[in-house]
Amino acid sequence: MNKSLLTFVLLGCTTAALAGSVDKLTEQDGKLNISGYIQAQAQWGEPKAKLRVGEANSGNDAYNRWGIRRGHLKIEYKLGLTKSVFQLDMTEKKLGIKDAYFQIGSPWKKMNKSSLKFGLFNRPFGHEIAYSSSQRESPERSFIFPALFPHERDLGAMLTLQASDQLFLSMFKLEAGLFAGNGINPERDSRRDFIGHLTASDRIGDLLDWSIGASYYHGCVLQTTEHVYRMQGHGFVHYESEAYRGAFAIRRYWGLDGRFALSTPLGKTQLRAEYLWGDQPSTQKSHKSPDTSKVEQANMFIRPIAGGYAMLVQELGTLPLSLVAKYDWFDPNTSVADEQIGNGETTSADISQRTVGVGLLWHINNSLLMQAYADFNFNEVSSAVKGYEADRRDDVLTLRLQYKF
Repeated sequence: MNKSLLTFVLLGCTTAALAGSVDKLTEQDGKLNISGYIQAQAQWGEPKAKLRVGEANSGNDAYNRWGIRRGHLKIEYKLGLTKSVFQLDMTEKKLGIKDAYFQIGSPWKKMNKSSLKFGLFNRPFGHEIAYSSSQRESPERSFIFPALFPHERDLGAMLTLQASDQLFLSMFKLEAGLFAGNGINPERDSRRDFIGHLTASDRIGDLLDWSIGASYYHGCVLQTTEHVYRMQGHGFVHYESEAYRGAFAIRRYWGLDGRFALSTPLGKTQLRAEYLWGDQPSTQKSHKSPDTSKVEQANMFIRPIAGGYAMLVQELGTLPLSLVAKYDWFDPNTSVADEQIGNGETTSADISQRTVGVGLLWHINNSLLMQAYADFNFNEVSSAVKGYEADRRDDVLTLRLQYKF
Protein backbone atom coordinates (compact mmCIF):
# COMPACT_ATOMS: atom_id res chain seq x y z
CA MET A 1 0.00 0.00 0.00
CA ASN A 2 1.53 3.36 -1.04
CA LYS A 3 1.73 6.32 1.31
CA SER A 4 -1.05 8.32 -0.39
CA LEU A 5 -3.49 5.43 -0.17
CA LEU A 6 -2.50 4.73 3.45
CA THR A 7 -3.02 8.39 4.35
CA PHE A 8 -6.46 8.34 2.68
CA VAL A 9 -7.49 5.21 4.57
CA LEU A 10 -6.30 6.61 7.92
CA LEU A 11 -8.11 9.90 7.28
CA GLY A 12 -11.31 8.04 6.44
CA CYS A 13 -11.09 5.92 9.57
CA THR A 14 -10.41 8.99 11.73
CA THR A 15 -13.37 10.86 10.24
CA ALA A 16 -15.68 7.92 10.78
CA ALA A 17 -14.48 7.53 14.37
CA LEU A 18 -15.01 11.24 15.06
CA ALA A 19 -18.50 11.11 13.58
CA GLY A 20 -19.33 8.13 15.76
CA SER A 21 -17.94 9.91 18.82
CA VAL A 22 -20.08 12.98 18.14
CA ASP A 23 -23.20 10.79 17.95
CA LYS A 24 -22.33 9.11 21.26
CA LEU A 25 -21.62 12.44 22.95
CA THR A 26 -24.98 13.79 21.81
CA GLU A 27 -26.73 10.71 23.16
CA GLN A 28 -25.16 11.39 26.58
CA ASP A 29 -26.81 14.85 26.70
CA GLY A 30 -23.42 16.53 26.65
CA LYS A 31 -22.57 19.63 24.65
CA LEU A 32 -19.88 19.54 21.99
CA ASN A 33 -18.47 22.80 20.61
CA ILE A 34 -16.00 23.11 17.74
CA SER A 35 -14.44 26.51 17.11
CA GLY A 36 -11.26 28.08 15.86
CA TYR A 37 -9.62 30.76 13.78
CA ILE A 38 -7.14 31.21 10.94
CA GLN A 39 -4.73 34.13 10.66
CA ALA A 40 -3.37 34.73 7.16
CA GLN A 41 -0.47 37.15 7.44
CA ALA A 42 1.89 39.23 5.35
CA GLN A 43 4.92 40.87 7.00
CA TRP A 44 7.61 43.31 5.92
CA GLY A 45 10.74 43.69 7.98
CA GLU A 46 14.06 45.52 8.09
CA PRO A 47 17.19 43.36 7.59
CA LYS A 48 17.53 42.26 11.25
CA ALA A 49 13.80 41.80 11.90
CA LYS A 50 12.42 38.47 13.08
CA LEU A 51 9.19 37.84 11.18
CA ARG A 52 6.63 35.33 12.49
CA VAL A 53 5.85 33.73 9.12
CA GLY A 54 8.16 32.24 6.50
CA GLU A 55 11.87 31.58 6.78
CA ALA A 56 14.44 33.92 8.30
CA ASN A 57 16.20 36.58 6.25
CA SER A 58 19.34 35.30 4.53
CA GLY A 59 20.55 38.67 3.22
CA ASN A 60 21.29 42.22 4.34
CA ASP A 61 18.27 43.88 2.75
CA ALA A 62 14.70 44.43 3.92
CA TYR A 63 12.47 41.45 3.17
CA ASN A 64 8.88 40.23 3.29
CA ARG A 65 7.10 36.94 3.98
CA TRP A 66 3.60 35.46 3.65
CA GLY A 67 2.16 32.62 5.71
CA ILE A 68 -0.34 31.32 8.25
CA ARG A 69 0.53 32.76 11.65
CA ARG A 70 -2.00 30.66 13.54
CA GLY A 71 -4.52 28.01 12.58
CA HIS A 72 -6.33 26.97 15.75
CA LEU A 73 -8.94 24.23 15.99
CA LYS A 74 -10.58 23.89 19.41
CA ILE A 75 -12.82 21.02 20.51
CA GLU A 76 -14.69 21.49 23.77
CA TYR A 77 -17.06 19.03 25.42
CA LYS A 78 -19.21 19.79 28.48
CA LEU A 79 -21.12 17.27 30.53
CA GLY A 80 -22.54 18.23 33.92
CA LEU A 81 -19.82 19.80 36.06
CA THR A 82 -17.01 18.60 33.78
CA LYS A 83 -15.40 20.10 30.71
CA SER A 84 -12.61 18.87 28.46
CA VAL A 85 -10.70 20.95 25.89
CA PHE A 86 -8.35 19.93 23.10
CA GLN A 87 -6.82 22.60 20.82
CA LEU A 88 -4.42 22.23 17.89
CA ASP A 89 -2.35 24.81 16.01
CA MET A 90 -1.96 24.01 12.30
CA THR A 91 0.18 26.08 9.91
CA GLU A 92 2.32 25.40 6.85
CA LYS A 93 5.27 25.01 9.23
CA LYS A 94 3.97 22.66 11.89
CA LEU A 95 1.17 20.83 13.65
CA GLY A 96 1.25 21.30 17.42
CA ILE A 97 -0.84 20.99 20.57
CA LYS A 98 -1.95 24.21 22.25
CA ASP A 99 -4.33 22.93 24.95
CA ALA A 100 -5.20 19.51 26.33
CA TYR A 101 -6.98 19.62 29.68
CA PHE A 102 -10.09 18.72 31.62
CA GLN A 103 -11.88 20.76 34.23
CA ILE A 104 -14.17 19.87 37.13
CA GLY A 105 -16.57 22.52 38.36
CA SER A 106 -17.71 23.16 41.91
CA PRO A 107 -20.86 21.31 43.12
CA TRP A 108 -21.55 24.08 45.68
CA LYS A 109 -23.97 26.75 44.45
CA LYS A 110 -22.29 29.62 46.31
CA MET A 111 -18.94 28.70 44.71
CA ASN A 112 -20.25 27.72 41.28
CA LYS A 113 -17.53 29.66 39.43
CA SER A 114 -14.77 27.62 41.08
CA SER A 115 -13.03 24.67 39.44
CA LEU A 116 -10.11 22.26 39.27
CA LYS A 117 -8.13 22.02 36.03
CA PHE A 118 -5.59 19.37 34.98
CA GLY A 119 -3.43 19.07 31.85
CA LEU A 120 -1.77 21.51 29.44
CA PHE A 121 -3.16 25.06 29.56
CA ASN A 122 -2.27 28.76 29.94
CA ARG A 123 -0.19 29.76 32.93
CA PRO A 124 -2.27 31.88 35.35
CA PHE A 125 0.14 34.82 35.47
CA GLY A 126 -1.16 38.30 34.68
CA HIS A 127 -3.59 39.18 31.91
CA GLU A 128 -1.90 38.98 28.51
CA ILE A 129 -0.70 35.36 28.73
CA ALA A 130 -4.23 33.96 28.81
CA TYR A 131 -5.72 36.65 26.52
CA SER A 132 -6.64 34.86 23.31
CA SER A 133 -4.59 35.61 20.19
CA SER A 134 -7.88 35.94 18.29
CA GLN A 135 -8.87 38.93 20.46
CA ARG A 136 -5.51 40.57 21.19
CA GLU A 137 -5.17 43.97 19.54
CA SER A 138 -1.43 43.61 18.86
CA PRO A 139 -0.18 40.79 16.58
CA GLU A 140 2.02 39.26 19.30
CA ARG A 141 2.33 39.23 23.05
CA SER A 142 4.73 41.65 24.69
CA PHE A 143 8.44 40.78 24.36
CA ILE A 144 8.81 39.77 28.02
CA PHE A 145 6.26 36.93 27.93
CA PRO A 146 7.81 34.56 25.35
CA ALA A 147 11.15 35.07 27.14
CA LEU A 148 9.86 34.16 30.62
CA PHE A 149 6.89 31.96 29.65
CA PRO A 150 7.66 30.12 26.37
CA HIS A 151 4.49 28.99 24.51
CA GLU A 152 2.38 30.55 27.32
CA ARG A 153 1.22 27.07 28.37
CA ASP A 154 2.55 24.55 30.86
CA LEU A 155 1.69 21.12 32.23
CA GLY A 156 0.04 21.35 35.61
CA ALA A 157 -2.93 21.37 37.94
CA MET A 158 -4.77 24.54 38.96
CA LEU A 159 -7.44 25.49 41.49
CA THR A 160 -9.74 28.44 40.74
CA LEU A 161 -11.77 29.94 43.60
CA GLN A 162 -14.59 32.38 42.85
CA ALA A 163 -18.01 32.86 44.43
CA SER A 164 -21.31 33.04 42.53
CA ASP A 165 -22.47 36.35 41.03
CA GLN A 166 -25.02 36.85 43.80
CA LEU A 167 -22.29 37.29 46.42
CA PHE A 168 -20.06 40.34 46.96
CA LEU A 169 -16.97 38.11 47.01
CA SER A 170 -17.61 37.20 43.35
CA MET A 171 -15.51 40.23 42.39
CA PHE A 172 -12.44 38.36 43.66
CA LYS A 173 -10.86 35.47 41.79
CA LEU A 174 -7.92 33.34 42.89
CA GLU A 175 -6.03 31.03 40.52
CA ALA A 176 -3.24 28.90 41.98
CA GLY A 177 -1.48 25.85 40.64
CA LEU A 178 1.57 23.63 40.44
CA PHE A 179 3.31 23.31 37.07
CA ALA A 180 6.14 21.36 35.45
CA GLY A 181 7.97 24.57 34.55
CA ASN A 182 9.09 23.45 31.09
CA GLY A 183 6.33 24.81 28.85
CA ILE A 184 4.71 22.36 26.44
CA ASN A 185 7.74 20.05 26.58
CA PRO A 186 7.96 16.88 28.70
CA GLU A 187 8.88 17.43 32.32
CA ARG A 188 12.58 16.93 33.06
CA ASP A 189 12.97 17.20 36.85
CA SER A 190 11.17 16.23 40.08
CA ARG A 191 10.35 19.80 41.11
CA ARG A 192 7.10 21.73 40.62
CA ASP A 193 6.70 25.46 40.02
CA PHE A 194 3.99 27.44 41.81
CA ILE A 195 1.96 30.15 40.05
CA GLY A 196 -0.72 32.27 41.71
CA HIS A 197 -2.90 35.10 40.39
CA LEU A 198 -5.38 37.11 42.49
CA THR A 199 -7.71 39.55 40.72
CA ALA A 200 -10.52 41.92 41.67
CA SER A 201 -12.95 43.05 38.98
CA ASP A 202 -16.30 44.78 38.67
CA ARG A 203 -18.63 46.45 36.22
CA ILE A 204 -20.34 49.78 36.93
CA GLY A 205 -23.47 49.90 34.81
CA ASP A 206 -22.80 49.92 31.08
CA LEU A 207 -20.05 52.53 31.36
CA LEU A 208 -17.05 51.21 33.28
CA ASP A 209 -15.46 47.78 33.42
CA TRP A 210 -12.26 47.30 35.46
CA SER A 211 -9.94 44.73 36.99
CA ILE A 212 -6.67 44.74 38.90
CA GLY A 213 -4.48 41.79 39.75
CA ALA A 214 -1.29 40.54 41.35
CA SER A 215 0.73 37.46 40.33
CA TYR A 216 3.55 35.41 41.80
CA TYR A 217 5.75 32.72 40.25
CA HIS A 218 8.09 30.54 42.31
CA GLY A 219 10.03 27.88 40.45
CA CYS A 220 13.46 26.46 39.94
CA VAL A 221 16.01 25.58 37.24
CA LEU A 222 18.46 22.70 37.49
CA GLN A 223 22.13 23.69 37.87
CA THR A 224 24.23 21.31 35.77
CA THR A 225 27.73 22.52 36.76
CA GLU A 226 29.54 23.72 39.87
CA HIS A 227 29.71 27.30 38.52
CA VAL A 228 27.16 30.00 39.38
CA TYR A 229 27.32 33.68 38.42
CA ARG A 230 25.37 36.40 40.26
CA MET A 231 25.23 40.14 39.64
CA GLN A 232 27.25 42.41 41.92
CA GLY A 233 27.54 46.01 40.91
CA HIS A 234 27.75 46.16 37.11
CA GLY A 235 29.11 42.68 36.49
CA PHE A 236 28.71 39.00 37.27
CA VAL A 237 30.65 37.50 40.17
CA HIS A 238 31.71 33.86 39.92
CA TYR A 239 30.89 31.36 42.69
CA GLU A 240 32.17 27.79 42.55
CA SER A 241 31.13 24.81 44.67
CA GLU A 242 30.46 21.13 44.01
CA ALA A 243 27.26 21.63 46.01
CA TYR A 244 25.86 23.72 43.13
CA ARG A 245 25.94 20.77 40.69
CA GLY A 246 22.53 19.09 40.82
CA ALA A 247 21.05 21.85 42.99
CA PHE A 248 18.28 24.20 41.82
CA ALA A 249 18.41 27.94 41.22
CA ILE A 250 15.31 29.92 42.20
CA ARG A 251 13.19 31.27 39.32
CA ARG A 252 10.94 33.94 40.80
CA TYR A 253 8.68 36.65 39.35
CA TRP A 254 6.16 39.15 40.70
CA GLY A 255 3.56 40.85 38.55
CA LEU A 256 0.90 43.57 38.68
CA ASP A 257 -1.80 44.02 36.05
CA GLY A 258 -4.71 46.36 35.47
CA ARG A 259 -7.47 46.77 32.90
CA PHE A 260 -9.99 49.62 32.52
CA ALA A 261 -12.68 50.03 29.84
CA LEU A 262 -14.90 53.12 29.55
CA SER A 263 -17.83 53.38 27.11
CA THR A 264 -18.78 56.84 25.77
CA PRO A 265 -20.46 58.20 22.61
CA LEU A 266 -16.96 58.36 21.12
CA GLY A 267 -16.67 54.56 21.48
CA LYS A 268 -15.11 52.27 24.03
CA THR A 269 -11.74 53.29 25.45
CA GLN A 270 -9.58 50.52 26.89
CA LEU A 271 -6.38 50.86 28.89
CA ARG A 272 -4.37 47.79 29.92
CA ALA A 273 -0.98 47.54 31.60
CA GLU A 274 1.29 45.01 33.33
CA TYR A 275 4.58 45.26 35.18
CA LEU A 276 6.81 42.26 35.99
CA TRP A 277 10.05 41.92 37.93
CA GLY A 278 12.09 39.14 39.52
CA ASP A 279 15.09 36.80 39.28
CA GLN A 280 15.81 34.82 36.13
CA PRO A 281 18.27 31.88 36.16
CA SER A 282 19.55 31.04 32.68
CA THR A 283 22.83 30.83 30.74
CA GLN A 284 25.45 33.40 29.78
CA LYS A 285 24.20 33.72 26.20
CA SER A 286 20.46 33.48 26.86
CA HIS A 287 18.01 35.09 29.24
CA LYS A 288 15.14 32.76 28.34
CA SER A 289 13.35 30.25 30.56
CA PRO A 290 13.70 26.46 30.00
CA ASP A 291 12.04 25.39 26.76
CA THR A 292 13.49 22.02 25.81
CA SER A 293 13.41 18.40 26.91
CA LYS A 294 17.21 18.25 26.88
CA VAL A 295 19.21 19.24 29.93
CA GLU A 296 21.89 21.70 28.77
CA GLN A 297 25.33 21.48 30.37
CA ALA A 298 25.97 25.16 31.03
CA ASN A 299 26.98 27.46 33.88
CA MET A 300 24.15 29.24 35.67
CA PHE A 301 23.75 33.02 35.34
CA ILE A 302 21.15 34.65 37.60
CA ARG A 303 19.81 38.01 36.42
CA PRO A 304 17.47 40.61 37.97
CA ILE A 305 14.80 41.27 35.32
CA ALA A 306 11.93 43.72 34.78
CA GLY A 307 9.51 44.63 32.03
CA GLY A 308 5.90 45.07 31.00
CA TYR A 309 3.60 46.98 28.68
CA ALA A 310 0.92 49.66 28.46
CA MET A 311 -1.75 49.58 25.75
CA LEU A 312 -4.51 51.95 24.65
CA VAL A 313 -7.36 50.78 22.39
CA GLN A 314 -9.85 53.37 21.13
CA GLU A 315 -12.98 52.50 19.17
CA LEU A 316 -14.01 55.12 16.60
CA GLY A 317 -17.62 55.82 17.55
CA THR A 318 -20.06 53.57 15.72
CA LEU A 319 -17.53 52.67 13.03
CA PRO A 320 -16.18 49.10 13.03
CA LEU A 321 -12.66 50.51 13.51
CA SER A 322 -10.29 50.73 16.47
CA LEU A 323 -6.97 52.51 16.92
CA VAL A 324 -4.23 50.79 18.93
CA ALA A 325 -1.12 52.19 20.62
CA LYS A 326 1.23 50.04 22.70
CA TYR A 327 4.55 50.37 24.48
CA ASP A 328 6.33 47.31 25.85
CA TRP A 329 9.80 46.69 27.20
CA PHE A 330 11.96 43.94 28.67
CA ASP A 331 15.19 44.50 30.58
CA PRO A 332 16.85 41.09 31.10
CA ASN A 333 19.43 42.58 33.47
CA THR A 334 18.45 45.67 35.42
CA SER A 335 21.94 45.99 36.95
CA VAL A 336 23.64 47.06 33.71
CA ALA A 337 22.86 49.46 30.89
CA ASP A 338 24.30 50.54 27.54
CA GLU A 339 28.14 50.67 27.55
CA GLN A 340 28.34 48.61 30.75
CA ILE A 341 27.12 45.61 28.77
CA GLY A 342 29.86 43.45 27.29
CA ASN A 343 32.03 43.67 30.41
CA GLY A 344 31.97 41.61 33.61
CA GLU A 345 30.81 38.45 31.78
CA THR A 346 27.72 40.21 30.37
CA THR A 347 26.68 39.52 26.76
CA SER A 348 23.98 40.36 24.24
CA ALA A 349 21.59 38.39 26.51
CA ASP A 350 21.74 41.37 28.92
CA ILE A 351 20.60 43.97 26.36
CA SER A 352 17.12 45.42 26.88
CA GLN A 353 14.44 45.71 24.20
CA ARG A 354 11.73 48.38 23.76
CA THR A 355 8.89 48.41 21.24
CA VAL A 356 6.44 51.12 20.21
CA GLY A 357 3.48 49.68 18.32
CA VAL A 358 0.63 51.41 16.45
CA GLY A 359 -2.18 49.74 14.59
CA LEU A 360 -5.66 49.79 13.12
CA LEU A 361 -8.34 47.11 13.55
CA TRP A 362 -11.26 46.69 11.14
CA HIS A 363 -14.03 44.42 12.41
CA ILE A 364 -15.52 43.57 9.01
CA ASN A 365 -18.14 41.29 10.59
CA ASN A 366 -18.42 38.83 13.47
CA SER A 367 -16.04 36.43 11.73
CA LEU A 368 -13.63 38.62 9.76
CA LEU A 369 -11.03 40.93 11.25
CA MET A 370 -8.40 42.95 9.38
CA GLN A 371 -5.35 44.18 11.27
CA ALA A 372 -2.59 46.54 10.19
CA TYR A 373 0.19 47.06 12.73
CA ALA A 374 3.67 48.57 12.85
CA ASP A 375 6.32 47.64 15.44
CA PHE A 376 9.19 50.09 15.96
CA ASN A 377 11.86 48.20 17.90
CA PHE A 378 14.72 49.74 19.90
CA ASN A 379 17.55 48.12 21.82
CA GLU A 380 20.31 49.20 24.18
CA VAL A 381 23.56 50.06 22.43
CA SER A 382 27.05 48.99 23.49
CA SER A 383 30.31 49.17 21.55
CA ALA A 384 31.50 46.10 23.49
CA VAL A 385 28.78 43.78 22.10
CA LYS A 386 29.06 42.68 18.49
CA GLY A 387 25.95 43.47 16.48
CA TYR A 388 24.67 45.97 19.02
CA GLU A 389 27.07 48.86 18.40
CA ALA A 390 24.02 50.75 17.10
CA ASP A 391 20.27 50.31 17.19
CA ARG A 392 19.44 47.27 15.07
CA ARG A 393 17.34 47.69 11.95
CA ASP A 394 14.50 45.36 12.97
CA ASP A 395 11.19 47.23 12.59
CA VAL A 396 8.21 45.17 11.38
CA LEU A 397 4.97 45.90 9.51
CA THR A 398 2.20 43.31 9.81
CA LEU A 399 -0.97 42.94 7.72
CA ARG A 400 -3.30 40.19 8.94
CA LEU A 401 -6.71 38.85 7.94
CA GLN A 402 -8.36 36.66 10.57
CA TYR A 403 -11.35 34.38 10.07
CA LYS A 404 -13.00 33.10 13.25
CA PHE A 405 -15.62 30.40 13.46
